[in-house]
Amino acid sequence: MPVSDDLPLLIEAAQAAGRIAKRHFGAAPQVWDKGQGQGPVSAADLEIDAMLRDRLRGARPDYGWLSEESAQVAASSARHFVIDPIDGTRAFLKGEPGFSHALAVIEQGAPVAAVVFLPMLDLCYTALVGQGAACNGTPLAVRERRSVTGADVLVARPQLDAGLWPGGVPQVTRHFRPSLAWRLALVAEGRFDAMLTLRPTWHWDIAAGALLVQEAGGRVTDGTGAALDFATPEPQAHGIIAAGPELQTALVALRKGK
Repeated sequence: MPVSDDLPLLIEAAQAAGRIAKRHFGAAPQVWDKGQGQGPVSAADLEIDAMLRDRLRGARPDYGWLSEESAQVAASSARHFVIDPIDGTRAFLKGEPGFSHALAVIEQGAPVAAVVFLPMLDLCYTALVGQGAACNGTPLAVRERRSVTGADVLVARPQLDAGLWPGGVPQVTRHFRPSLAWRLALVAEGRFDAMLTLRPTWHWDIAAGALLVQEAGGRVTDGTGAALDFATPEPQAHGIIAAGPELQTALVALRKGK
């Protein structure tokens, strides 16, 4: 089956997730703490996860499954879904609109189709490998920037600690958004120059957004400058650095101390 057939499936599933999220938004859904520093999970997360699992695996039963909120399922196909039912659950529970649904199809360790949908902001970011990225149908392109100094970067303050940057702390203008997937989408859109985190990062947080940046002309690696691999036994990357090619290379150089 051509991967192009998967993108409409992801879009429809993300829109269905948005309808569930809107029903729970501001309605104080039941919340549990997942423990071990993993943060909260709500009844909305679980309802969306169950719907997505039924809808997506019902349509593609031979695809594998990896979601933040349900067990991994191996399958015979070389492709698998990577899903974050709600990326930015804390923001969602606070009544803030900057949460997203992040859905991707992975093939041979790389994302090949992706959707990041923000239902409260009516933003639907899409990407298909080799076919570009778009937001609500408008093509996306990353900013072209060489200099690190003064760059607009989506990054949490602790990630700019001097001990993490052997080549010197990047002198950037710091910004923040609650959803990692949305941060990557905003870089793909050219709204910001870069995003980064050097913490271990779950695949479901970054798989969809990584394809958006790549297809918008950007470069994405893990926090050490290595290529991302979404087929590892432990579904985590060693952070992520995403930007236009020249700026991304410069940030990785600072990270490596070169």
